[in-house]
Amino acid sequence: MAGKNKYYVVWSGRKKGVFASWNECKASIDGFSQARFKSFDTKKEAEQAFNNPYYDYFKTSGDKQLQDKSSAEKTLQINKIDSPKYKQINPILYDELPITDSLCVDAACSGNPGVMEYRGVHILTGKQIFYYKHPHGTNNIGEFLALVHGLSYLKRYNLKQPLYTDSINALKWVRQKKCKTQLQLNKKTEDLFAYIHRAEQWLQTNTYTTEIIKWKTEIWGEIPADFGRKH
Repeated sequence: MAGKNKYYVVWSGRKKGVFASWNECKASIDGFSQARFKSFDTKKEAEQAFNNPYYDYFKTSGDKQLQDKSSAEKTLQINKIDSPKYKQINPILYDELPITDSLCVDAACSGNPGVMEYRGVHILTGKQIFYYKHPHGTNNIGEFLALVHGLSYLKRYNLKQPLYTDSINALKWVRQKKCKTQLQLNKKTEDLFAYIHRAEQWLQTNTYTTEIIKWKTEIWGEIPADFGRKH
């Protein structure tokens, strides 16, 4: 009896998409060092999966990639990937998966300048931990303030969770301990600049052990703190 046709989702490969044959899938992922793919029984399931982050589908041992790993790797659960034991088993795969018991931050801005918001979210639970809004800001300012807020929050409560951001600019500004915005100081922004100054002072007067990690949007999808307003 002929085997049931399967559909293959490639989240990361030479060509991304939904494929109706293993040969097409293999051509996309063969030799691709960070290939992420999985088979599904129906086209509808595959199309739905392709529109979601790939790591949502690593929760069972049926993934083709995991089948080729050791028995310890086959038992991988997303909420346990921060295990030191697992990191020793496969440091490369470990580094390519987000740590779910962690905090992530993101910002959004309607206009430039415009209404600026940022928030911090616990990845595993999806719970919003903190939120801030200002009527006259920029996205870069929001990303910077969110990262400092996250660092301050984790230190205040002595939490050892890592902190994710998808903003290279915010990472740079935090390391430099300076928000290098081009936004003009005026009556509309003076309270925001006071907030920025407090954030800069916090960086200059505090040390922290929190690991700040760049969120790999191209592999994992949008950061969970994303406001979902991209067009």
